[in-house]
Amino acid sequence: MTPRPEPTPRAARPPTAEAARPATPEAAGPPLRIAVIGGGPGGLYAAALLKRLDPAREVTVWERNAPSDTFGFGVVLSDETLGGIRDADPAVYEALRRELVRWDDIDVVHRGHRTTSTGHGFAALGRRRLLELLHARCTELGVQLRFRAEAPPAAELATAHDLVIAADGVHSRTREAHDDHFRPAVTTHRCRYIWLAADFPLEAFRFETAETEHGVMQLHAYPFSADSSTVIVEMREEVWRAAGFDELDEAESTARCAKIFAEALGGRELRANNSAWTAFRTVVNERWSYGNTVLIGDAAHTAHFSIGSGTKLAVEDALALARQLGEHPTLTEALTAYEAERRPVVESTQRAALASLRWFEELAGRVDRPPRRFAFDLLTRSRRVTHANLRLRDPAFTDTVEHDFGCPPGTPPMFTPFRLRGLTLRNRIVVSPMDLYVAEDGVPGDFHLVHLGARALGGPGLVMTEMVCVSAEGRITPGCSGLWTDGQADAWARITAFVHAQAPGTALGVQLGHSGRKGSTRRMWEGIDQPLPEGNWPLVAASPLPYRAGVNQTPRALDRAGLAAVREEFTAAARRAARCDFDLLELHCAHGYLLSGFLSPLTNHRTDAYGGTLEGRLRFPLEVFDAVREVWPEDRPMTVRVSATDWAEGGTTADEAVTIARAFAAHGADAIDVSTGQVVPDERPEYGRSYQTPYADRIRSAVGVPVVAVGAISSWDDVNSLLLAGRADLCALARPHLFDPHWTLHAAAEQGYEGPAAPWPAPYRAGSRPPPTGRRE
Repeated sequence: MTPRPEPTPRAARPPTAEAARPATPEAAGPPLRIAVIGGGPGGLYAAALLKRLDPAREVTVWERNAPSDTFGFGVVLSDETLGGIRDADPAVYEALRRELVRWDDIDVVHRGHRTTSTGHGFAALGRRRLLELLHARCTELGVQLRFRAEAPPAAELATAHDLVIAADGVHSRTREAHDDHFRPAVTTHRCRYIWLAADFPLEAFRFETAETEHGVMQLHAYPFSADSSTVIVEMREEVWRAAGFDELDEAESTARCAKIFAEALGGRELRANNSAWTAFRTVVNERWSYGNTVLIGDAAHTAHFSIGSGTKLAVEDALALARQLGEHPTLTEALTAYEAERRPVVESTQRAALASLRWFEELAGRVDRPPRRFAFDLLTRSRRVTHANLRLRDPAFTDTVEHDFGCPPGTPPMFTPFRLRGLTLRNRIVVSPMDLYVAEDGVPGDFHLVHLGARALGGPGLVMTEMVCVSAEGRITPGCSGLWTDGQADAWARITAFVHAQAPGTALGVQLGHSGRKGSTRRMWEGIDQPLPEGNWPLVAASPLPYRAGVNQTPRALDRAGLAAVREEFTAAARRAARCDFDLLELHCAHGYLLSGFLSPLTNHRTDAYGGTLEGRLRFPLEVFDAVREVWPEDRPMTVRVSATDWAEGGTTADEAVTIARAFAAHGADAIDVSTGQVVPDERPEYGRSYQTPYADRIRSAVGVPVVAVGAISSWDDVNSLLLAGRADLCALARPHLFDPHWTLHAAAEQGYEGPAAPWPAPYRAGSRPPPTGRRE
């Protein structure tokens, strides 16, 4: 997955003059004079609601276009949004209800195969008709509508009105005029799209791919009236240019799109309406209000059209704003409450929209998936629709996808086996490596035995150790475990023997690593990444760059002799790991530790053969991999953990991560464990549910190597969804296994699975069903 382009930088701007600042909303009582900038659905609905709730209000809407002018064609509204409209203004709801077109199906057409999934529930109407209904309602209530009228600046309106609502869209002049306060970040994305219409109703929401000589193009289409459908054509910027669309006018583009998707249109023409190719822009603001001015809709936030949420969000903003104005005594409190209510909802929607947007940006890497798996992947792309959700909506479709995946009857995807070299994992669950920091002189003790033993008894296919250090100098903290002595190996052998004897069928893997410049620090709970108060040991790294300047010590750059010594430390540890009878070995090349430090351009500033280009930066990690692979038993698999992005400007890119994965696979890696970040302290991760899995997906698609997905995967439903969609082969979970060592067994019980992939240990079988609970009224 390609990292999000950098947000558009804010121009330096002097402090806003006092006279231009919006009024401070300290007066008690509801606002009586209200100005609305922008006559789109959000602005009009806010005006109607506020006037209906208090007829004494003077509400004026400024709209620069004529009443009949609109862009785009259909608008999709959810049942949730319609319910809010019904409760707030039954008259508007009834007017909408009579116009809505409803349907349940989604058709995914890929390589001539149409896959239909049902049970989704959509409602749509024409955007122009929606505006007409809102115009009529505003007029009926006494809202002043000023068409073909440019609104005065928000700061000017704010001096003469109690409240200014800026509903002036993605290119909001209000937001730009006060960007030093709203602090917007506007990100332009990598696809071009155009809104068109067809003069016939489609039977379903239709997604279709066209693999042309110039690249992959996609169609998003849906009905919005008894005789019309919205048609959006989208493609990557480079495909758009290669196809010559950048040189075509509106009519030529429209005709060309109709030709490309002639089958979907039944050979009929498309029509335009001031349609132009554009790139989607994601708008995020640090603040939504300034004085008595507030942003709603696209002025405040945008969400990609592929999840159909632009108008929905704007209308819901209007509903929330009107409700909070009625519930709070001052405007300041109302605007604060409005943002507090809406921001979490909007941020969740934007995360889903970005996941969907990026899925379409990377469409070319997915087209080789079989038609039904492709359809499942598309339907679950935003993570809002999941395997369990689809099973409720359309069990027949879900059954076919599971059958194609190879699920025996009654077996969830996560409980299908997976083979890596000579090791067959009984299920797809991995207990992710978790540093414990409780070893003594690198020797794992009873805590490790109980921790790893408990997780192994809990049913996963594979349990990974923490990062096991290859030398005393390669520790992160004094509490890190190691494999640089035979005594440490004996302690690990005790643990592997327990797992193999008491949890047969569970594999135990060892993760070997070296801390590099991130070593000689305190235990996590004593101060993460902070140097030891005493007893620090010298550090080595690719380059003499401290992790935190002025905090952590400066490491020594490894010379040729140092590189050879570290390589030998890894091979010696691998030999001991083999004697310990570990089933799998993972080489840790992520998270800013030594080998990761060679891979990232942010931490490798070398000018010799081990730096510079990616080929040079890969050289030492590959040498270590080859040396370890040579001494690791041939029948046992070896994986590599990588950071697929540094989440920092100038760091490892997603394209480079693919190259890194391809190089390790070519050298014999059996799978790539795809993590991200923790390379530099000033990273800016895009946290969220399953937020790292798109990187695993991209590597799997591009390289064809099995991948382990990690990163905020917290439910068995997420696991099943990722596997069925083809985004991962194994799923690694850490915190869920800290919360519940028997997470896998409980996931089986909750899904009604009792097969061989999740057997309960004999002493625990009486607990394989939830115990009865007390009665609840």
